Amino acid sequence: MLEVYIDGASAGNPGPSGAGIFIKNAGKTESYSFPLGVMENHEAEFHALIKALEICSKTNASIVSIRSDSSAVVQAVEKQFVRNEKYRLLLDKILHMITGFELFFIKWISAKENKQADILAKEAIHLNQ
Repeated sequence: MLEVYIDGASAGNPGPSGAGIFIKNAGKTESYSFPLGVMENHEAEFHALIKALEICSKTNASIVSIRSDSSAVVQAVEKQFVRNEKYRLLLDKILHMITGFELFFIKWISAKENKQADILAKEAIHLNQ
């Protein structure tokens, strides 16, 4: 099982944004920082999940457990619904991607528990050119 911590961050709303992904797998860890260009913070959170799912699918993982401090993303995935239609296409992509895993879990965690992904997301902001 992959234990995946994700975070999106923006310097401004909208502003330069980044995604941070921290993965625990059988005692090993991997860290990723992805610049996302200019977008709003909530949008960056959805993109962080998409990037994480892309990484997980490349590893042929069958069980994925996502941890996020974004209640908007966690609730959208759990309820398969977004209030803001702006995020509908992102959610649809996520819902399609998770069908590729045997088991998929998503859980809200506090920002305190998500520090590593937060650091990676903030580093990614500075990778935008």
